[in-house]
Amino acid sequence: MNNEQYKEAVEWLFAQAPNYQIEGQKAYKPGLDNIIKLCAFFGNPQEKIRCIHIGGTNGKGSSSNMLASVLQEAGYKVGLYNSPHLIDFTERIKINGQNCDKPFVYDFIKKLQTLPSEIRPSFFEFTTIMAFEYFYQRNIDFAIIEVGLGGRLDSTNIINPLISAITNVQLDHQNILGNTIEEIAREKAGIVKNNIPIISGDENESVKNIIKEKALQQNAPFIDATHFITSLESDLKGNYQSKNIRVVLAMIEELKKLNIDIPEESIRKGLLKVHKNTGFIGRWFEYSKHPLTICDTGHNQAGLEYVFTQLNSIPKQKHIILGFVNDKKIDDVMNLLPTHSLFYFAKPSIDRGRHPKDYEDLLISAKIIYKIFDSVQEAYLSAKEHCTNDEMIFIGGSNFVVGDFLEKNLQISE
Repeated sequence: MNNEQYKEAVEWLFAQAPNYQIEGQKAYKPGLDNIIKLCAFFGNPQEKIRCIHIGGTNGKGSSSNMLASVLQEAGYKVGLYNSPHLIDFTERIKINGQNCDKPFVYDFIKKLQTLPSEIRPSFFEFTTIMAFEYFYQRNIDFAIIEVGLGGRLDSTNIINPLISAITNVQLDHQNILGNTIEEIAREKAGIVKNNIPIISGDENESVKNIIKEKALQQNAPFIDATHFITSLESDLKGNYQSKNIRVVLAMIEELKKLNIDIPEESIRKGLLKVHKNTGFIGRWFEYSKHPLTICDTGHNQAGLEYVFTQLNSIPKQKHIILGFVNDKKIDDVMNLLPTHSLFYFAKPSIDRGRHPKDYEDLLISAKIIYKIFDSVQEAYLSAKEHCTNDEMIFIGGSNFVVGDFLEKNLQISE
């Protein structure tokens, strides 16, 4: 297999299967029928690995990477399944921080091409079974599985994990999951399994009660992570990470009850070495110091509120590059924009990226200083040209904006 063959195989995967990352809601295929058939076709590898399941609106990526880093420091071989990827498809499936082997991806896609016609998976179902099979073949100790969307009907919900966690519940993907926090919480709580401990990181009492009620129905121990007090810190910066650390510590406590050895020093080191151990980037990621350049993939109202609040606390002139996808309620975002900033709005490169000209009326009414660009890279080069070393650049609004930026610039970072 050469690199060209690999690229062709991955392009086939993107072209054949409905892909939420590219197409949005019409690619979403709720229900577990397809993934059940798919896993059975491959001999149910998910039943042969020890899994940890992490859902939530925000923080599930950070929490899963922090936990993976801690378990790696404790000497375990850890599989990690996250989505979406920022630069390369193989980022979605990692073992001890190493991206999935491209030859495996190529060979597995060839097997997918032989599926019976009655199995018509989505892109995410394809990648989920790929992760299960990769982790099984590589004989990992633990597989940390991040929920894709929602919980109850998400294809990852086929697993029977050691423990589960829901980091928080916020308004996001309302067109699929429900219009209220409570409706979304019920979808997220669908990952609660019979007798399996569920950790909750949300401070909202109504959310907490919905998860607790589901836990009671399933005879599952309910653990409220918001009660955890710690002074431990992570190399994942962002003020919001303190909430995620509590969820991770609660998960570790439950794993210890299962006689899984996780020394205190591994916890401390693991939290401080997430970037090094897992290769996780995109959350308050410092691309450069001169000028200070930060990327963050926060993209819903709650995530952006955390990020913009932190930006407002930095006493620097800001050059802010933002872009959004078609299903984003941009009028909600306009109310959150940091003050005293210059804005550079750009279209993410994916098909469902929204061109800023489509929402320029909102930019005008927001009374901000802005420019519009056809691409994230054009916006970044303009911001860099106008930004002094005493000022700062921020890139965000969408996973795809950050992905576009990193794909063009990460390899040439100072």
